[in-house]
Amino acid sequence: MMVMKKIWKMMAMTLVMGMTVSMAAGCGNQGSTPQEPANDQKQAEQQAPEAKDMYTVGVVQLAEHDALTKANKGFVDGLAAEGFEEGKNVTIDQKNAQGDQSNLQNIAQQFSANKVDLVCAIATPAAQTMASADGNIPIVATAVTDYVDAKLAESNEAPGHNVTGTSDMNPVTDQIDLILAIKPDTKIIGTIYTSSEVNSELQVGIMRDYAESKGLKVEVATVSTVNDIQQAAQSLVNKNVDAIYVPTDNVVASAMPNLAGITDEYKLPIICGEAAQVANGGLATIGIDYYKLGLQTGEMAAKILRGEATPAEMPIETLKDMTYTVNQEVADRLGLTIPQDILDQADIVGEK
Repeated sequence: MMVMKKIWKMMAMTLVMGMTVSMAAGCGNQGSTPQEPANDQKQAEQQAPEAKDMYTVGVVQLAEHDALTKANKGFVDGLAAEGFEEGKNVTIDQKNAQGDQSNLQNIAQQFSANKVDLVCAIATPAAQTMASADGNIPIVATAVTDYVDAKLAESNEAPGHNVTGTSDMNPVTDQIDLILAIKPDTKIIGTIYTSSEVNSELQVGIMRDYAESKGLKVEVATVSTVNDIQQAAQSLVNKNVDAIYVPTDNVVASAMPNLAGITDEYKLPIICGEAAQVANGGLATIGIDYYKLGLQTGEMAAKILRGEATPAEMPIETLKDMTYTVNQEVADRLGLTIPQDILDQADIVGEK
């Protein structure tokens, strides 16, 4: 009897335990608050972008002008070349701020709220605004001249934060030499740039130092918006400049046809920071190809999406190949002869 009682007691306890487990499992299936995932599960979730079937990449372009648009196209093509194709395994959310800071802030906040996998920021103000809005989303920038000066990176070799990318630093000294090669009697160089653009200020500083070391005088006019271009150009005309140098400045680039309309009247050549400015009325440049720069940026972004690198440890890259671009129509209009050795290497635009 004692044995039977023990058996019945053990069976009863087993039945009660089984019912308890069953009830607990039933409650869990009926919408109770989910438990925190285990550490291993959390780590898997944090690494999820590497295993995604579809990524979301935000692209914020500062303004609508040729150089930035070429960089944008290059970025998308660079991603595709690395296996990240629009509509196949990546959704690209394209935004253009139209040169407006409030638009930049809204776009940055939207990308942050949507938790996109990566952002491509085109031009310094776009990169700065995006970095201020979110310190976690990987940002790959392009058309930025100096990341350290713009406070986007601790160094070019090890950026240290969530921003990396490609630099559009120009061969400024070569561009001044180009002025002297085309117009050897130049004594005074005028320059126009946007006072709020860090990149432009840096380039103009390099230009001034080099030009003065060559015995040239430099006259400076600054602008805030495209509406200031006419007055700035006229002020340089009044100071009897022999040529005008413009850096890779977003405001000036947007207003190149207006600027050229004034300088052509006074037979003043414009040596530009990049090729698109030449196509829009400048005389010549030796500089970078923004499409190729964007292509390189897309390749960097692909490495981040694949988990092969992080922005903090990925060095800032530059484009090694520089190209001459000459606007032959402008040269003819100004009555200037481009040296043959430059023409032999140049991309020619504006030919009749």
